[in-house]
Amino acid sequence: MANAYLEITMYVNNENRPAAASVYNKYKQPFLSEIKGATSKELLVREEDVQVLHGFDSVENADAYLKTELFNNDVVKELAPLFDKAPEIRIYATV
Repeated sequence: MANAYLEITMYVNNENRPAAASVYNKYKQPFLSEIKGATSKELLVREEDVQVLHGFDSVENADAYLKTELFNNDVVKELAPLFDKAPEIRIYATV
């Protein structure tokens, strides 16, 4: 069970959503196997946005992921050209 969630809300138009989904699929397993404290990763799709919900064992590990090479050099680099506007990033602790 996750003790923290990292939620990234992305604004991607419909024509770019398949490309965004392929980035999600490409990095899901490396995220789960290589990132400290990672417990889950889900893609949530709504008409107005796309969210990726990352589960972690702690708030500290959720925050640390945002500083990793996987996040910054791979995921962000591939997703950034698909954004209509800057993503929103939030970290939540579970109680």
